[in-house]
Amino acid sequence: MNIYRRMGADAVVMLWLGVWWVCNLFQAGCSELANDEAYYWMFAENLAWGYFDHPPFTALLVWLGGLFSGGELGVRLFFTLLQPLYLYLFWTLIRPREASRRDAQLYCVITAATLMLQLYGFIAVPDGPLMMTAALFLVAFKWFLERRAWSWLGLGVAMALMAYAKYHGALVVLFCLAANPRAFLRPQLYLAGLVTGVLLVPHLMWQYDHDWASFVYHLSARNSQFKPGYVTDFVANMLVVFNPLYVPFYVQAWRKTRPQDGFFRALKLLPVAFIGFFLMSAFRGYVQPQWVIVAVFGLVYLLFDYARRHARTRCYVMCAGGVVILLLVVVRLEMVFNPLGLRFEVFDNPESYGRIARIADGRPVIFRDHYALAAKYRFYTGGETFCQPNVYYRTHQWQFRDDDRRFAGREAVIVTSHSSLGDSTLHARSEVLANGREFVWLTDPCFTPVREVDIRFEGMPDRVRRGERLTLDVTLDNPYDHAVEVGREVMAVMTWKRGRFYVVETPVEMSLVVAPHECRRLKVEVTVPDDLETGEGFDAGFALTRRGYVNWFNGKPHRVEVL
Repeated sequence: MNIYRRMGADAVVMLWLGVWWVCNLFQAGCSELANDEAYYWMFAENLAWGYFDHPPFTALLVWLGGLFSGGELGVRLFFTLLQPLYLYLFWTLIRPREASRRDAQLYCVITAATLMLQLYGFIAVPDGPLMMTAALFLVAFKWFLERRAWSWLGLGVAMALMAYAKYHGALVVLFCLAANPRAFLRPQLYLAGLVTGVLLVPHLMWQYDHDWASFVYHLSARNSQFKPGYVTDFVANMLVVFNPLYVPFYVQAWRKTRPQDGFFRALKLLPVAFIGFFLMSAFRGYVQPQWVIVAVFGLVYLLFDYARRHARTRCYVMCAGGVVILLLVVVRLEMVFNPLGLRFEVFDNPESYGRIARIADGRPVIFRDHYALAAKYRFYTGGETFCQPNVYYRTHQWQFRDDDRRFAGREAVIVTSHSSLGDSTLHARSEVLANGREFVWLTDPCFTPVREVDIRFEGMPDRVRRGERLTLDVTLDNPYDHAVEVGREVMAVMTWKRGRFYVVETPVEMSLVVAPHECRRLKVEVTVPDDLETGEGFDAGFALTRRGYVNWFNGKPHRVEVL
């Protein structure tokens, strides 16, 4: 205790962040993987400069962790290290000139009682790397505003690191510059942008080679029809994830704080800008609460600065924070030991996927749409697997893997659903797993992939009318070593998709056999469905489908407007 009393403010912060890191390390090694973590672990199996829905920083950290440890701890190891680093770095940015031990304790309680930081301190998702690189950016940006020598170089590197962590980093740059518009008049800012551009060339080349898949997905494919629940869910999440007991004081601190310079103006703007931006985004689709995680920096600064100057507020913040921290300890223990027997994605994974492996009995398992579940099956069992992109949901990183091609001609377990089987004579079986999910499957005695058959077509106008009859010149290109027969088990459909969930598929009269590596051309007549919604933004294209399976577009769809 005497040693603790002699500690300075910085040492106190380091001590409690070290304790927090040890807790995160324990949690990382003793908690089962969440779905997305397994998906990012799958990324790390093949390091690349980019991935379908995320840049490569997360995969690199997972891969590095695997060099030091196996299992869940290996996946999460470096993510646990990031949090104490960026929180200490941020402390150095906002600490008072004459910081006391009381200031250090206040800072540690505020951060530890922030629910968002507790969860994203140990799980292996892109938000941890984003926070680390955003903290580095804030350091560089502060130096840039102070006109330190070569600060533009650090700014350029930090912006590139944020882009490699998560694309939301662009918003951090945009909002910090919006709080300091005079920065646009400095030539060094454009030098920093040039540095960023040069460092991003490998990632941009990967995007070019993969048809800008990430940008297309994030800018358009995630959109869906407006639902009021998207907005209300977002607002409710914002009231919870930053600690609901602190919300009134966040508002009061924002109102009362008058930043003394451009850097603190940027910190004050971050929460309002991030929450406002994603509130607007909620009118276009579902917004995940962690997308606003960088707002934590601004909220912590505002509450810390306000509470240290108001004794009653400080007392409340410390007491309320202590209560929340105790509750979080209980939640963390539940995540490890699950005494309540909850059924959630971080529980019962070895038993559930082990049961699937016993059902498969050495055969590959083709999952239908849960891309993360396929990755979890591979993580917990080492079994061969693939996840077929689903036009009724979305595509994902599995589309860039060739696992299904390697399974051609083998007996395979096909994960299906009762609804997709309909009145089919296909024999499907089902079993409830330890995690509570129903596992429905059928056996394909000779799995024949058709996903990579490229169907190109000409003659589709940019605008079509419902009920209109179209004649299209269609080319089928079979890249496989096996023939693809269309018209019997494999059927052709015309798919009309808008956003993530609205899909209409109509059968197409097409009967032919495409030999291995053969290219066949034919004319096909299709009718625009009468019940199709009107409006812009439809992706129209052909797909090959089978009863019990899911499918995606075969080839690139054409963007059309339905009149």
